[in-house]
Amino acid sequence: MLKMAGVSKIYRTSEIETCALNKIDLHIKAGEFITVKGPSGSGKTTLLNVAGLLESFEEGELLLDGDNVKGLNDDKLSALRNQKIGFIFQGFNLLPELPVFDNVDVPLRYRGFDAKERKKRIDNALEIVGLTSRRKHLPMQLSGGQQQRVAIARALAGEPRFLLADEPTGNLDSTMAKEVMELLKKINNEGTTIIMVTHDDELAAKASRSINILDGRIVDVAEAGKTNIGGHKTQSTQEADHAGL
Repeated sequence: MLKMAGVSKIYRTSEIETCALNKIDLHIKAGEFITVKGPSGSGKTTLLNVAGLLESFEEGELLLDGDNVKGLNDDKLSALRNQKIGFIFQGFNLLPELPVFDNVDVPLRYRGFDAKERKKRIDNALEIVGLTSRRKHLPMQLSGGQQQRVAIARALAGEPRFLLADEPTGNLDSTMAKEVMELLKKINNEGTTIIMVTHDDELAAKASRSINILDGRIVDVAEAGKTNIGGHKTQSTQEADHAGL
């Protein structure tokens, strides 16, 4: 679904050069749920932006669903992004003056779908996130968790192959965060590939793999919280072995 080979991203100013991603190698299969962790400034969001074709990169190759994006112009990158990728942000990014239905409708209008197709997609997305009865409400009339569900519905309405979520539970309390995570797991179980940036170890443990980034490098990859990038068993796996599991 996504393959990065030696991908580097460098930010330059007149006085300083910062390597945000340093020769990243990453292979994500269709249907996986990946969480990305690391301290502030480690490169998590940059990784997400490069994977989502929102930012360019200086070195390496990136294949998205079989398409090599290196060297593509802005129009072709936009077309790929609109057709295959959905985005969920920490801050919801809803238009306050528009009701739920119209907020979900905005990106569909940009893609040129007719009214019948847009309505079908919006109705389906709102049903998935459990907000059909709130379709006429304004964002200010919803809880934080409900607003994030609208943002998820907006992403799902485009029927993406790939969903990128940047701290989607960061502005939510623990109860709402768990509800949003359960919703994302349900979406993943139905076939959508997800990469999610998070600082929450408990939420990260629910994904199929967790990637840790430090100083622009992947320093650890754990599958179901058990195996690191070097293939060595973690304590939890060793304990399971001793128990005969």
